[in-house]
Amino acid sequence: MNKIEHIGIAVKNLEESNLLFEKLFGAPAYKQEEVESEGVKTSFFMNGPNKIELLEATREDSPIAKFIDKKGEGIHHIAFDVDDIVSEMERLKNEGFVLLNEVPKSGADNKLVAFLHPKTTNGVLIELCQEKR
Repeated sequence: MNKIEHIGIAVKNLEESNLLFEKLFGAPAYKQEEVESEGVKTSFFMNGPNKIELLEATREDSPIAKFIDKKGEGIHHIAFDVDDIVSEMERLKNEGFVLLNEVPKSGADNKLVAFLHPKTTNGVLIELCQEKR
């Protein structure tokens, strides 16, 4: 793993949260995108070298909707940048981590993504991200 790619924050209302984070960072989101397969709308903010992703559910059965129902708004995941997501997934599986998806899938911000189950990472949802080539 190279670095923290972004921190994902689950929000109930993306529009309202965009205004809040725009005030916080002094700059608007640089990108907004919908990922239909995951049932989310996202906004991305930069703060220095750090990226923050806000996620709002677009349907009641999405992972973000379930998260907010269970835990409320807040930090949902920490994403790490990797060079080769397939080999990193295999390495982590061999180390005993449980993967939530067996193959990388298409995510927001031009990334291939995979997730590690929080029960194997001290309750933290970990996302692996590789730039699509």
